Amino acid sequence: MWNASFLFASLIWGSVGFGYFIYGKKQSSWPPMAAGLLMMVASYFAGSALLMSLISLALIAAVYFLLKRGY
Repeated sequence: MWNASFLFASLIWGSVGFGYFIYGKKQSSWPPMAAGLLMMVASYFAGSALLMSLISLALIAAVYFLLKRGY
């Protein structure tokens, strides 16, 4: 579980999640803030780098569509 690809993916997606969280907090928008928290949590609980990447990409797509709809 603690191989180089998992650690690198955790670093990348955790950083992206932190960025989403800060962006959502500054803009007072709940979709990016919630997705950022979920990305940071997923980087701890995902079983593999692939699963973590798929979860994070799904969250990014969800934020995109929620913001497009005006939430």
